[in-house]
Amino acid sequence: MKLSIVIVNYNVKHFLEQCLHSVVKATKNIDTEVFVVDNNSVDGSIGMLIHKFPQVKLIANKRNMGFSTANNQAIRQSTGQYVLLLNPDTVVEEDSFEKIIDFMDSHPEAGALGVKMIDGCGKFLPESKRGLPTPWVAFYKMFGLSTLFKKSRKFGKYHLSYLSNDEIHEVDVLAGAFMFIRRKAIDISGLLDEDFFMYGEDIDLSYRITQSGYKNYYFPETTIIHYKGESTKKGSLNYVRMFYNAMIIFARKHFSKQYAGLFSLFIHLAIYFRALIAAAHRLFKKLWLPALDFLTIWLGFLVLLPYWENFRYEPGYYPDSLIRYIVPAYILSWLTSLYYSGGYERPVSLLKILRGLAYGTIFILVVYSLLPNSLRFSRAIILMGAIMASFILLSERIVLHFAGGKKFRLGSRKPKRVAIIGLKQESKRVRDMLRKTGIQTNMVGYISPKRKPRSERYLGSIYQVREIIRINHIEELIFCANDISSQLVIQTMMLLTDFNIEYKIAPPASVSIIGSNSIETAGDLYVVNVNAITREKNRRNKRLFDVVFAFGLLIFNFIAVWFVTNKSGFFRNIFRVLSRQYSWVGYHPVNTELYLGLPIIQKGILTCTETLDIDKPETDVIERLNVLYARDYKVIKDIEIVFKSFTKLGR
Repeated sequence: MKLSIVIVNYNVKHFLEQCLHSVVKATKNIDTEVFVVDNNSVDGSIGMLIHKFPQVKLIANKRNMGFSTANNQAIRQSTGQYVLLLNPDTVVEEDSFEKIIDFMDSHPEAGALGVKMIDGCGKFLPESKRGLPTPWVAFYKMFGLSTLFKKSRKFGKYHLSYLSNDEIHEVDVLAGAFMFIRRKAIDISGLLDEDFFMYGEDIDLSYRITQSGYKNYYFPETTIIHYKGESTKKGSLNYVRMFYNAMIIFARKHFSKQYAGLFSLFIHLAIYFRALIAAAHRLFKKLWLPALDFLTIWLGFLVLLPYWENFRYEPGYYPDSLIRYIVPAYILSWLTSLYYSGGYERPVSLLKILRGLAYGTIFILVVYSLLPNSLRFSRAIILMGAIMASFILLSERIVLHFAGGKKFRLGSRKPKRVAIIGLKQESKRVRDMLRKTGIQTNMVGYISPKRKPRSERYLGSIYQVREIIRINHIEELIFCANDISSQLVIQTMMLLTDFNIEYKIAPPASVSIIGSNSIETAGDLYVVNVNAITREKNRRNKRLFDVVFAFGLLIFNFIAVWFVTNKSGFFRNIFRVLSRQYSWVGYHPVNTELYLGLPIIQKGILTCTETLDIDKPETDVIERLNVLYARDYKVIKDIEIVFKSFTKLGR
């Protein structure tokens, strides 16, 4: 056996399917065995493998074993002269393996090899080549010096950014997403270290291969797509902690005690530093516009109140507490209503802003009518304030429309201008499937994968794609994998990096269309009949229900509390939900390290399985229900669960 390919899968069925289609094409002329180790996926991955890829050797684990352990399971059974560790979220070129094997056969000193990787936008991924993360190298990386001084041989060692991306180099560390290893090198250096559950195992194995006398090479003469770029989860504290703790394990294992201690100090500093930066960035990104709205409306009241006092009463008629406390409360009510009405969505809708302000005004007037006379200052102030706030916010959005770029464009969300690259039959299938997803698109036309199109139905050939995009203002390209080689897909993406284009690939005979809009996203997936909880509208509706229901319970607590078993817990949970620590409904907890890879939501007071009669705490049924809840979310589900399980709200 010449080549053994090992793929570890965990709830990424559609990415795995696309990956395997490219692998089958690339191994056509090579004696190959392909292993897929499934870490207890609940998304139908195993069924897809059995049905579409019966030649694959499947190892189905009953729990998530982690990346290292799962790879080792297959490596022990493999017989190939070379072993490739391959991520399921990758696409390889048709001649990738032939080129790599030729290089390894002619370079007996090469123990392992990595290739040039691009993200879903065709941009180079810097983790394609890396240096050994010594304490100082790690320090430069963690505190951003490697980014500021990419061409410096001192500061740029982590990603070897001073080396050309298009030339073969000897490197220290290879990426686990594509790690091509000589069997003899594995026999000497050993398998992956299972102390690393996820992250860091590729660094450890790369280092042990060089310590055993072999060399690691970066080989850019073939390119693969890797959807999950390095920055995919940089904003996540959990990612930062897991990744850098893996680095600590590496340091303790391979560095001297004193050196490892210094490394550990750097790591812990980095964890808190990165967490602080990430939190500040997320906070600023979310709050700068509401903060601007608050400030401008408050300043407007500073002008409005003296004017109204002079016109209607006399200077000093209103107490200082009005502008200090009451007006900010009005503004917060308007902005909260604005948020839940979709006033902060993109593209900007002036109608949603006016609707949000109207709802907020109604809420303020209702609360105003319930207040004692000492806190009732003037309904006229509320109404004039609402009119003023409308004028201010509309003016702000119009200014941002002309000065803030695409993010603040006014109007409804325009469907993307899409072109499909494929032959007649497959491109029609993909077009019909795209319609069934419910995603609004503007289908501009079709592009032939042939050099000379034989039909007038095509806008032109893929070899004219730059001109086609420019003339027709194409925003997204969908490649039909059945009609176009992975190599040509990758070449086209790299050719168009100067265009702001999004890409998707439609595997043959599949219900998925896969791609990535940026390095900041793991991968985008168009699947028929999916209404994921990650959609902005669904997240907002879920939060709106949480807040409204919590306030309802507070107002009518003297009635509701008699129907709840744990009365002290009932009040505690209301404030937990209002403070965003919990949601009324969440996933059913499962005993897996990475929690099924599901979208992150607040923990639930109740679970999505609450209304079902499930005896065992951990079953495939529970895990599938979690996935269904995340993929096809409707707020009515939360309402149904809460009212059917009302007595448990105090748990």
